[in-house]
Amino acid sequence: MPLAITFYSVVLSVHIMAVVVAFGASFAYPVLMPWARRAHPEAMPAIHQATERLVKVMMSPALVVVLACGIYLASDADVWSKSWVSVPLVILIVIGGLFGALIAPKERELAAVASRDLGAGGALSTEYDDLFRRVALAGYAVCVLVLVAIFFMTVKPSS
Repeated sequence: MPLAITFYSVVLSVHIMAVVVAFGASFAYPVLMPWARRAHPEAMPAIHQATERLVKVMMSPALVVVLACGIYLASDADVWSKSWVSVPLVILIVIGGLFGALIAPKERELAAVASRDLGAGGALSTEYDDLFRRVALAGYAVCVLVLVAIFFMTVKPSS
């Protein structure tokens, strides 16, 4: 039986792969970060530096691939007017904004505050904990938004 591979199906596959690369780790953070904060506070500067790097080097470029593939897919199928295209597009833009304007810079700030706190021989400060909570909330929002986008793209509610 011959394999029916089309350019559209390849782009769709790349689109899905890019979503996994961009957001897969996001779903581990709510489990990993609070545990690391409690069990290994001394590791938090490195963990925040690693998270910032992941956002810059892996997640943000994957978002661009998600967007580029999505533009092709929506254009080829002429479905720009569908809510299952427009809602995930808005979500992608919001998530990109959260990554660039909040999460990556605040991860950098968290690493600096944690280094300062721990370098002084102390424990992580209330300043650190407050910032940690704000970044965690943004991370939870990203996870919820990704799930909403997946719902819209798979269920395809009428426009």
